[in-house]
Amino acid sequence: MPLVLFLAVPLLSVLVLTPAAMRIAHRFDILDVPGRRKIHKNAIPLLGGVAIFCGILIGILLDTKIFNTIWPIIVGAIGIVIVGVLDDIKGLSAQFRLVCQCLIAILLIKKGIHVNFLPPTWWGDVGEILITVIWIAGVTSAYNYLDGMDGLASGSVVINLVCFFIILYSSRQEALLRLVLIIMGACIGFLPYNLKKARIFLGEAGSTLLGFLLATIALAGNWAQDNVVKISIPILILGVPIFDMIFTTILRIKEEKVKSMVEWLQYGGKDHFHHYLVDLGLSPFGAVVFIFLITLSMGISAIMVSNDQAVEAFLTLSQAAIIFGVFATLLVVGKKRHSGWRKGAS
Repeated sequence: MPLVLFLAVPLLSVLVLTPAAMRIAHRFDILDVPGRRKIHKNAIPLLGGVAIFCGILIGILLDTKIFNTIWPIIVGAIGIVIVGVLDDIKGLSAQFRLVCQCLIAILLIKKGIHVNFLPPTWWGDVGEILITVIWIAGVTSAYNYLDGMDGLASGSVVINLVCFFIILYSSRQEALLRLVLIIMGACIGFLPYNLKKARIFLGEAGSTLLGFLLATIALAGNWAQDNVVKISIPILILGVPIFDMIFTTILRIKEEKVKSMVEWLQYGGKDHFHHYLVDLGLSPFGAVVFIFLITLSMGISAIMVSNDQAVEAFLTLSQAAIIFGVFATLLVVGKKRHSGWRKGAS
C-alpha cells in the first residue's frame, strides 16, 4: 500500500470530522471561555483532539498489521484521550491527570516501551522505569503547555513528525513509520481550523494526546546504536517544548509563583516561551512562526546527528543548550526592559 495513503486518509478524515466535533462541542457546551489568562475573545469549542484521534484510528485501519506492533501506544492514547475529554467537560485536578499519565507510562513499560540505555542491573532497571515515567509525563505535559496560541502545538507536532519520519524511513522501521504518517496527516487536517483565527482548539484531550504520542514514538523508535546519539535525537526534535517547560519552571520558582509540586501542577499563567515573544513585540502568528523555525532547526540537527557518533551528538546537544540559554536570557532581559518602558511611559 502506498505510504501516501497513510498521510492522506487521516488528513481527509479529520477535515471532515472536525466540523462535526465543533457542532458537538457547541451542543454540549464543551467550550473554552475567555478569561484573564486567555488570549481569545470568544468561546471556542474544545474537541479538536477527539477529531484528530478519530482520524488516527481510521488511518490505522488501512493496515491493521501495524496494530500488532503499536497497540500499547494506542491503548495508552485511548486512556489519555478519555482523561482529557473528562477534563475538558468538567475539569479534573492536575494531580489526578498526572497520576493517570504515570499509570499509563507504567503500562507501556510492562509492554517493553521504555528507555534502555542503563546497565542491566537492579538499579539500572529502577532508573529506566523512573526516567521513562518522567519522560512520558513530562513531554505529555509540555505539549499541553505549548498549546497556548492558534496552531502552535499541532503545527509544531507536524514538524516534529517530519523529522522523525526522515530517520524512520532511512532505517526502515515500517510500523512506526506508518504511525508517524497517520498522526502527521491527522494534524495537517486539523490545522485549517486551528492555525489562524482558530475555530476549534485541541483541548486537554488533544494537546496531551499529541504530547503522549510523540513521547512514546521517541521511546519506541530505534534511533541509533550509540546511546548518546540515541538519547540526543528525541531531545533535539522535542527541544522546544522541553525548553519551555524548564524555562517556565525555573522562572516560577525564582519568582516564588510556585512553592510546591502541587502548586506547580495547578499553576496556569501567560509566562511561556510564546507569551514572552508576544510581549516583546511579535504578533501571535509571528511568535508561532518563530517557534516553528526553531523547532525545524532543532529537527535538522537531530537528522544530521543520526549519522554521527557520540562526540558529535554531545557537541550538538551542548550547542542546543547554549542556544536555548541565550534565548532565555534575551527573553527575560527583554521583558524586564519592556515592562520598565511601559511603566515609565505611564
